[in-house]
Amino acid sequence: MKILAIDTSNRPLSVAILEDKRLLAETTTNVLRNHSTTLMPIVEDLLKKAATTIQEIDRFVVAKGPGSYTGLRIGVTTAKTFAFTLNKELVGVSSLKVLAANYKNTNRIIVPLFDARRQNVFAGVYRWENGELVNVMPDRHISLEKLQEKLKDNEVVFIGEDAIKLEKEISEFFAGEDYIFAEGKDNYPSAMVLGVLGQKESVVENINDFIPDYLRLTQAEKQWLDKNSDEKIKYVKKFNDQL
Repeated sequence: MKILAIDTSNRPLSVAILEDKRLLAETTTNVLRNHSTTLMPIVEDLLKKAATTIQEIDRFVVAKGPGSYTGLRIGVTTAKTFAFTLNKELVGVSSLKVLAANYKNTNRIIVPLFDARRQNVFAGVYRWENGELVNVMPDRHISLEKLQEKLKDNEVVFIGEDAIKLEKEISEFFAGEDYIFAEGKDNYPSAMVLGVLGQKESVVENINDFIPDYLRLTQAEKQWLDKNSDEKIKYVKKFNDQL
């Protein structure tokens, strides 16, 4: 099975082509560029390097969030378009799980996180059990204070570029706890890892209904809720439930 894996969920952009678990080609960048203008040229370049065509891809795997609203929409929309038009499989994988999977051979619980600002983060809690990465706390939008309460008395490894950026804040909230930070390339997403994880995830049944896992409302949604009455909100929710 040939897989095209795409992660544009945050600042790093990573794309890979795999045949089963064998890597054919991969590109990862971490520069301030517009993913919407760089993603497709990278895909085209990797297809050439892998000596394959987009029609030969059997499954499209995409990092589904949480992360940047814009980044997630770019990656998910691209993967959906490929899968739908080519009548191929689509799989979504947690962006946090992709990071957690980088850190192997540990008895510590693994906490990948992204900065959500104002001492809040997107975080999940993972653990290796019998060679499988298990999600022991669902991904969520949470304050560092509440995260500390949930992780109290555990041996923890924080992972991700934003974990390093938030080292001072984390050290304040987790003072006295047993924690370390991942180092080097483990802090960056790998589309190869994403592709391998995507071989074990369920295939999306309805491609058109697949949306990113934002884990919080967008600013536009917050403003709409603030400006509209409870009755109107209930009506819209009822309408959506009937779709």
